[in-house]
Amino acid sequence: MLSPFDETSQSLVKKYLSQEIYQRLKTRSTVAGFTLEKAIRSGVENVDSAIGIYAGDPQSYQLFSEIFVPVIRAYHGFAQGDVHCAGFSPVTLSDPDPEKKYILSTRVRVARNVEGFNFTTHLSLQERQKLEKTVVAALALLPGPFSGEYTAFDGAVAGGNIFNKGDRFQDAAGINSDFPKCRGGFYAKDKRFRIWLNEEDHLRIISQETSADLAAVFNHLYSGLGALEKSLTFARNKRYGHLTTCPTNLGTSMRAGVHIRLKKLNNNRTLLHKIVDEYQLQLRGTGGENTEVEAAVFDVSNKQRLGISEVAIVSKLHRGLEAIIEAEKNCG
Repeated sequence: MLSPFDETSQSLVKKYLSQEIYQRLKTRSTVAGFTLEKAIRSGVENVDSAIGIYAGDPQSYQLFSEIFVPVIRAYHGFAQGDVHCAGFSPVTLSDPDPEKKYILSTRVRVARNVEGFNFTTHLSLQERQKLEKTVVAALALLPGPFSGEYTAFDGAVAGGNIFNKGDRFQDAAGINSDFPKCRGGFYAKDKRFRIWLNEEDHLRIISQETSADLAAVFNHLYSGLGALEKSLTFARNKRYGHLTTCPTNLGTSMRAGVHIRLKKLNNNRTLLHKIVDEYQLQLRGTGGENTEVEAAVFDVSNKQRLGISEVAIVSKLHRGLEAIIEAEKNCG
C-alpha cells in the first residue's frame, strides 16, 4: 500500500512511519476508539506539517508507541529509556531586569488534560459538555485570589482572555469539533491567573504579569495549579510526565517566557540567536509563533519541556534573560 502522505511532506510522522509500522498499526484502536488514521490525519491533510501526529487519549502513546517513540525522540531528544524528571516547587530568583527597561511582561503557562476524558481530538459533544461541567465545578472551589468567574466562550471573555478557533492543523486533527460549544475562559479576581477550556488541550492554565518578576509569576502558577489539583486529577504517566494532545508539549507542558524589547540586538540577530541557543530558549515574533517582530519586542521562552523539571526550565530562562539583557546593554 502506498504511503498516505504527500511526497513533498517533511513531517516527522512521515519520516518515521514506515510501511511495516503502518501495516501493524492501521487496524489498532484504543478502548475509546481512537485510530492511527485519526492520529495522522492532520499530517496527511497538511503537507507542511512539522510533526503531523496527535494523540486522542492517554492510551494512544502506548498503543501507537512504534510511531510516537521515534517522533518524540526526534523532537525532544528523548532517548530510549529516558524518564521525565518532574520538579515543580516555588523558586527564589532575582529580578532579571531591575532597571525595568527591557522586559514588558512575563507569562508562565501549562497545558493539562483531565484524567478520565479523551483528548480534544477525540471528544464527542456530550463528552465536552461533561468535561465543561466537571471543570466549572472545580473552578468554583478555587480559594482566595484564585477565585473568579467562568464565562462560556462567545469570542471574547471579560478581561481580555481571548482564544480563537484552532488553525488548519488542529482542525484536521478534530480539535475544532463543535466549536465554539463547551469552550470558555476563567479569569481570577487577582487578574493574574486565568484558564482556557477546550483549546488544544482540556486546560491551558496561565499566570501573567506586566512585570519582570519571573519568580512571582512562576510561584503564582504553582499555587493556583495546586489549588486546582485538589479537585481535578490530570492525565500523566511515569515516562512522559503530563500527557498532552500534541507530543511536542509532553513532560512539563510548560511555556515560560517574556516579552522583551531589544532595540540593539534587533539589529544584531546573530548575537541574539547565539545566546538563545546557548540557553536552549526559543525566539519568536511579538505575537508568538510565525509572527513578525514589532517595535523590537521579542517573545523569548523555553524550548525544552520533556526530560527537564519546571524549576530547571524557569531557572535556565532566568539565566538566559540575564545574558540577553547584558548583551543588549553592551551591544554597540
